Amino acid sequence: MKHTSIVAGMSVVLTAGLWAAQLTAGGKDDKKVGAVPPAVTEEYRLGAGDKLRIEVYKDTQLSQSVQVRPDGKVTLPLIGDMAAAGLTPIELRDHIAGSLKEYVTNPTVTVIVVEATASTAYVMGEVNHPGAVNLQAPLTILQALALAGGLKDFADAKNIRVLRPAENGVQTISFNYKEALKSTRAPIYLRPGDTVVVPD
Repeated sequence: MKHTSIVAGMSVVLTAGLWAAQLTAGGKDDKKVGAVPPAVTEEYRLGAGDKLRIEVYKDTQLSQSVQVRPDGKVTLPLIGDMAAAGLTPIELRDHIAGSLKEYVTNPTVTVIVVEATASTAYVMGEVNHPGAVNLQAPLTILQALALAGGLKDFADAKNIRVLRPAENGVQTISFNYKEALKSTRAPIYLRPGDTVVVPD
């Protein structure tokens, strides 16, 4: 069976404008795609309340406008309930296309995020303005700390922790503020439900 190119697009409506990206993937052309910033394609994860448009090429009956339910799932024709929360649009696209192969020959699927809910993370402890931060667009830990007014004078900048909900409990990610300022490594992006704890 030939491997068919699957197109996925994501457009997120922001308060201060439109943030859109489109990625074509599949077959031998995968390595040629590099125009989309990693933060957009890899880090944005769907959450409850996100409004999606699922397009199946040349099949208007399978194409649907759906909203991610509070249980994190969407309902699609032929497939039924499918988990969406926590996935990137690219991952959801692949799951849908894989499920449709049983019913459709060489399905071509597009996943569009029509409207993203204001997913939030939290910053607490020794910052000037603790509270919720909006994850409407990808946000790094450093950016979240800046939105929280920065660190207080007696904050322990080397032992910041990110508490991330996981299937088997809570994952703890260590974060050194001073090292992050100098580091050339890829930044850590927050996910909905994360809590950044800045100790004293």
